[in-house]
Amino acid sequence: MHDDHLAPPRVRPRMRHRLGMRFRPLFALAILSALSGCAALDHGILNAQGPVAADERHLLLVVSGILLFVWVPVVLLVPAFAWHYRRSNTRDAYRPDWGFSWVLEGFIWIPPVAIVVLLAFLAWPATVRDDPYARLPGRGPPVRIQAIALDWKWVFVYPDQGIATVNQLAVPAGRPVAVELTSGTVMQSLLLPQLAGQVYAMGGMRTHLHFAADRPGRYLGETVQFNGDRFAQQRFAILALTADDYAAWLSRARSRRRPLDAAAWAALSRRGTSDVDVFSAVPRGFFDHIVATTGGGAQPHHAAHPALRKAS
Repeated sequence: MHDDHLAPPRVRPRMRHRLGMRFRPLFALAILSALSGCAALDHGILNAQGPVAADERHLLLVVSGILLFVWVPVVLLVPAFAWHYRRSNTRDAYRPDWGFSWVLEGFIWIPPVAIVVLLAFLAWPATVRDDPYARLPGRGPPVRIQAIALDWKWVFVYPDQGIATVNQLAVPAGRPVAVELTSGTVMQSLLLPQLAGQVYAMGGMRTHLHFAADRPGRYLGETVQFNGDRFAQQRFAILALTADDYAAWLSRARSRRRPLDAAAWAALSRRGTSDVDVFSAVPRGFFDHIVATTGGGAQPHHAAHPALRKAS
């Protein structure tokens, strides 16, 4: 006797194969999501590599732990209330004459007020301590760098060394770094996830950021302010070097014999991405000129700088 509704044993492996083929993209997506999450942890604030980022990470973890006192009761009490006030519970849940409870009011107001006060006591000193405009104490004189945001690239000027780089920021590990920022186009934002926080760069203005890298390594820098269709590619490498390697890097940069002249700045000012580049000579006061002549989202007028015309 043959039952049509029962599949023969030889058909079942085919069914499992079809199910496997159907759910294989989901498995791949789950694996990729897990791997991308690990990469985000490696390059984010949770893997801090500087004193500013480490302090911000500590504050983030402390605040997250405090906020669990809000999240956990809500998660536990919502299903408890839903079960207690279910439709079938006509004996305990129905209280038509109930109107007020000091105990309930205390649970509603006292814990949130206490949490807000505690967060204020934690956030205020941390805000002062991690102020991006404040120099890092006890680490010696800072390395001065001037950052100019363009579409879609970053230009870093080293005024004391007379050089400039494109999409690469080299700093000595262990020493503080003082960055001045401006924008040659629209408002942009600089983020160094493992070293410092986020600070804006605006045309016609200058903002400041102080940070340090505790150890040599290669870290990520990027813009997090939408400024066009290629803003996601506006990333650069931060090279934290030992003292000897940093001196050798400066020596190689000065030996390139390629000045930042009017033609080079005109090419950089055009919208588009750019590879890593190094200029061995930068006009004195170039960053101040960009700040003075750029505002309202206008492109900097490169030919107006006398030193650029002379270099050309």
